[in-house]
Amino acid sequence: MAHGSAALPPSKIGTVMLNFLRPFFARLFNPIGRALARTPITPNMITVFGTIGVSASALALFPIGELFPGAFSATIFVFTDMLDGLLARLKGSSGPWGAFLDSTMDRVADAAVFGGITIWFMRVPADHPLAVVSLFCLACGLCVSYVKARAQSLGLNADVGLIERPERMLIGLTSIGLSGLGVPYVLPIGMWALAGGSAITLGQRMHAVHKDAKSKTQSKEGPGGRPGPAGGGGAEQP
Repeated sequence: MAHGSAALPPSKIGTVMLNFLRPFFARLFNPIGRALARTPITPNMITVFGTIGVSASALALFPIGELFPGAFSATIFVFTDMLDGLLARLKGSSGPWGAFLDSTMDRVADAAVFGGITIWFMRVPADHPLAVVSLFCLACGLCVSYVKARAQSLGLNADVGLIERPERMLIGLTSIGLSGLGVPYVLPIGMWALAGGSAITLGQRMHAVHKDAKSKTQSKEGPGGRPGPAGGGGAEQP
């Protein structure tokens, strides 16, 4: 989507990086997806399998300090998000239940990743402040996702934000993995950056929803704030 512009908005840096990698992983997963399409395996099975893999990797390895193996394993399973979507398109089985299940399993995986690293921080006295930061990242990330889902259910726009879920997972797992390889300071920098970016994203989405709701309310009212011909400020709807 980028057109070679030197000035790239910070909110798009992670997305562009992920989009750059997508063709590679598409070529990697296409043969696997076509093979799975000839089996009874469903996209929902892949979704649940990926979530179990991420959760098991994070909760089994992060709390005992095996940060790189845990992050590497979790990242492999994260890419099943691409595989289940590909399989759904090949089988023509996309639908509301699949979308709901995928979104729900994403929240489970997020909780496992940040819960697992929080346990590790709690086991290291010097890292106790990072445990609080990690829990904040988890809570704020869940709120970011909830705000968008709730807004969409009300017909409002919340499709904005500095850091969305792919960027959160990229920053979190990369910083955890590099820390496991002995790179100094990368984990606290990653956690604090993630906390700040998640908080900003939450504020951006709440502001966008407030602005959209206010705009739609005003459009239903006539001049001077009186109800228009359709009669609707929306407050009296059943």
